[in-house]
Amino acid sequence: MKHRYQWLQILSVSLGAACLVGCASVSSPRNQGVSRQPFGQTKDGTPVDLYTLRNGNGAEARISNYGGLVISLAMPDRHGQFGDVVLGYDNLADYLKDTPYFGALIGRYGNRIAKGKFTLNGQEYTLATNNYPNALHGGLKGFDKVVWDAKVLATAEGPGLKLQYVSQDGEEGYPGTLAVTAVYTLTEDNALKLEFTATTDKDTVVNLTHHSYFNLAGKGDILNHQVMIRASRFTPVDSTLIPTGELRPVEGTPFDFRQLTAIGARIQQDDQQLKFGGGYDHNWVCDKPLGELGLMARVYEPATGRVMEVLSTEPGLQFYSGNFLNGSNQGKGGWVYQFRNGLTMEPQHYPDSPNQPAFPSVVLKPGQVFHNTIIYRFSVQ
Repeated sequence: MKHRYQWLQILSVSLGAACLVGCASVSSPRNQGVSRQPFGQTKDGTPVDLYTLRNGNGAEARISNYGGLVISLAMPDRHGQFGDVVLGYDNLADYLKDTPYFGALIGRYGNRIAKGKFTLNGQEYTLATNNYPNALHGGLKGFDKVVWDAKVLATAEGPGLKLQYVSQDGEEGYPGTLAVTAVYTLTEDNALKLEFTATTDKDTVVNLTHHSYFNLAGKGDILNHQVMIRASRFTPVDSTLIPTGELRPVEGTPFDFRQLTAIGARIQQDDQQLKFGGGYDHNWVCDKPLGELGLMARVYEPATGRVMEVLSTEPGLQFYSGNFLNGSNQGKGGWVYQFRNGLTMEPQHYPDSPNQPAFPSVVLKPGQVFHNTIIYRFSVQ
């Protein structure tokens, strides 16, 4: 099965490469399309490309096949002016040098695994503790640090890009050869739609997600952004940001975002959970059936009128308020990213699920297909 998949992948990539040579721009009468340009090379000399997706409304997403990075995402404000709403860098070299996962495709396991260990089928697996004392976002070389095979797509929903990668058995300590596909689509209703699928030849754990830092104003901090999270519970954490196993009601806490609330309204409250995270860096238990595509969150930026809705099939949403940004990253246009200049909304399974049997399972078995759809849909008000 493993060899058959890899043969099919090679064929698919070859056909995709042929398409890119012959049709580097896929367009329609509505001026939507995809174009490709070089984006540098990795330290081992592997070439990297940058793909620009445009829809008929003028929205634009720039995506790299290195790490599945969303480099930029241009959406209109209430006056029709387009602006980039994600943090990142102007060039590949900065991503290779140092990045807090700007715009990244995260895997094999998004978020933290306690002490870098988990047991599956009676066998203990050891991972890199790259967020001491825990494992974070797939390890030292997660899916955000590999070059993916790419193929341009023209879909009924809008221009798209398919990325594929085969993670070998034992990579970063995880069992099983995992074949992953990520499809990015810029839809005609101004949404960036991400569809992640994966299959394995051995029992493993999987938790794929997306890690863009959003700033809907395109400048400054995100404390005036208003957030609604459709969740009546969250998973409190210990001092190392590992869930305790409790599903705690949000009512009466700074974690109650069931109504639109400014991020800065309660972030400085004297609350032990806020102190552990340095702000918000927690998983919310979303009020929707597992596996059902539904609304998780809404973010509104009053100055520009931009609204971002977050939908997914996943059970949890990690909301992070950029607490570890500290001025050490100079980003696009020379913007030095400071404390809370961006926020993330990461639909995923709960952190440390491999070690928490009461949480929804993250085990993927041969014959099964992991699937996570994430939609970031933009509008104005």
